[in-house]
Amino acid sequence: MTEIVLGVGASHSTLMNTHWEQTLHKDRAERFRDALTEAREALLAARPDTVILVGSNHFRGFWLDLIPSFTIGVGECVASGESGTPKGPQPVDVPLARHLANSLVESGSFDPAFSARLQIDHGQSHAIQYLFEGMDVEIVPIVVNVFAPPLPTLTRCEELGRAIRDAVLAFPGDRRVAVVGSGGLSHRLPWPDWREPHGDDEEFMVGAWLNGRENWQDYDGRRREIIRAAEAALNPEFDNDFLSLVERGETRRITEYTTEELEKVAGNGAQELRTWLLMSAVLDHIPGRRLAYEPMPEWLTGMGVAVLDPQLAPTERQ
Repeated sequence: MTEIVLGVGASHSTLMNTHWEQTLHKDRAERFRDALTEAREALLAARPDTVILVGSNHFRGFWLDLIPSFTIGVGECVASGESGTPKGPQPVDVPLARHLANSLVESGSFDPAFSARLQIDHGQSHAIQYLFEGMDVEIVPIVVNVFAPPLPTLTRCEELGRAIRDAVLAFPGDRRVAVVGSGGLSHRLPWPDWREPHGDDEEFMVGAWLNGRENWQDYDGRRREIIRAAEAALNPEFDNDFLSLVERGETRRITEYTTEELEKVAGNGAQELRTWLLMSAVLDHIPGRRLAYEPMPEWLTGMGVAVLDPQLAPTERQ
């Protein structure tokens, strides 16, 4: 019988790779990195054969010429390798990936896009870099559109997580499956609403998102300058409240926010919380354990890590 053995939620930021030495308050940075190590040790102890890796795309795999709400990698998976993250082919559990895609469609619950050659970026490869080190594990990459509106609603993401849970548990054999949600918490990126850019920088960003499919490196220098010039906009109170929901097994309550409300209170980058929500739904919203929360304006992001372990869940939920 296929089992779901662990869930992990973890924030990411390329700035923790590219500007590590410039971090002034390294104690907070070290606590976050230590939490990533603890989460990796929990994954090692759970002995997964496969990790369903739910992440975002930062306009390196998808472009404004085509933005699906949900995409499952069902064949090759290639990491773009930006900002010191892993680069190149990643091992995919093709049978499970195709089972998920087929089950979702045949059940009539979802019609996800699929890709036989999916390019991922740090929205997922950061997790590969910090959580999968030393592990012999295949992935099922799932990309959620969190940056190019209209975004899938939070409720729809929660529903997809529950549908994926049903499909995983129905998969023949004895796979041990973990789930990682990579993204969030509160942060605001200097990214415009692509439908209404204002000023040269925003026009440039939208142009890069529209024209960068074959040459994204050509846009990366100015793009990074724009990001580095941005002022951090974190909301630690919101982040702590959200992580408390995770600890109480009430992550689904984040669906009470609309997309607009979530951006207003926690920034456009907080739309990545869809990855945590989806992960939690696959784990049936069991109570989680917070490993760290550190507000990191140096990385423009509230950085959190939590694990959801079915072995530690209340008996009545097992």
